[in-house]
Amino acid sequence: MTPPLIEPLEITGPVACKLFLSSATDDADVFLVLRVFDPNVKEVTFQGALDPRTPIGQGWLRASHRKLDPKLTQAYRPYHTHDEVQPLAPGEVYELDIEIWPTCIVVPPGYRIGLTVRGKDYDFGGPPIVIPHAFYTFSGVGPFFHTHPQDRPAGIFETVNTLHFGATRQPYVLLPIIPPK
Repeated sequence: MTPPLIEPLEITGPVACKLFLSSATDDADVFLVLRVFDPNVKEVTFQGALDPRTPIGQGWLRASHRKLDPKLTQAYRPYHTHDEVQPLAPGEVYELDIEIWPTCIVVPPGYRIGLTVRGKDYDFGGPPIVIPHAFYTFSGVGPFFHTHPQDRPAGIFETVNTLHFGATRQPYVLLPIIPPK
């Protein structure tokens, strides 16, 4: 999380993140949530297309699908081929490039920007919103839940993952900051 902003900060465009991760199993799901917090460190959410409590950006990657297409990948948009499964060796560290959907916001002074790294879907944390005739409850991701037991077997995905940092492993978030005029 950043310190409180001194001046307004405009973020407009695609967002990307690099992480270094190891897992206790042969795969891992990584969910990234780009968030805004008010001066009291309370999360600010927005009306999304499909959910009334949406953070400013979300991205996710299954680590076994980390292979990048070198011709299509840009620094601001990793392009994964999804043409082969590359299992993880438990305990080995892997470099992951993860796209976070483009966003556009001006964050006011006194507010903070944070990035949450999760092993499961974002959840706003309050009581779910139930809308009559909707097929799901609203918790911050609309209908895009990653919870099917065949796709995410507990023995693989409900385990310990570790983020790594150091001189040769420097994670980052690439934010498209628009300079003030």
